[in-house]
Amino acid sequence: MDGQQFEYYLAMLFQASGYSVTVTPASRDFGADLILSKNGQKIVVQAKRHRNAVGIGAVQEVIAARQYYKADEAWIVTNDYFTGSAKKLAKSTNVRLVNRTVLTEMILQVNPDLVPIPRNILKGVPAKEMICRECGAKMVKRKSATGEFYGCSRFPHCRNTRSI
Repeated sequence: MDGQQFEYYLAMLFQASGYSVTVTPASRDFGADLILSKNGQKIVVQAKRHRNAVGIGAVQEVIAARQYYKADEAWIVTNDYFTGSAKKLAKSTNVRLVNRTVLTEMILQVNPDLVPIPRNILKGVPAKEMICRECGAKMVKRKSATGEFYGCSRFPHCRNTRSI
């Protein structure tokens, strides 16, 4: 899924959650990818499909979008996580950060029958298709004295692992 597909996916997710959604143009959007409305509240959303943590720049952009669109709230939604500086600025400016964990919870609220069991999902996924959450490199299947696991292909520079 590319960035624009991610925006449209989020639009459908928010519509299913009862929001009225407008997707902004792909360029010249003034820092907002979606504009949500519900119960008289206007919310600007910046969608960030990333392989690495989302930084402070995204927070600065959505703050500007909140002002430009005269919105009540500003959110950033990502499939990843946020840097410490992004969290700090967001907290001080009342920007809501929706990371991978919260996004998964939102998806499961809309579709409660979709209960992923990570171990079952990983069984059918070849290691070459898995991506390291820390550096974005490929994960490869490795063996140790305690069994098999997925490890980052950039080892020893990146020591991220995942259970099988």
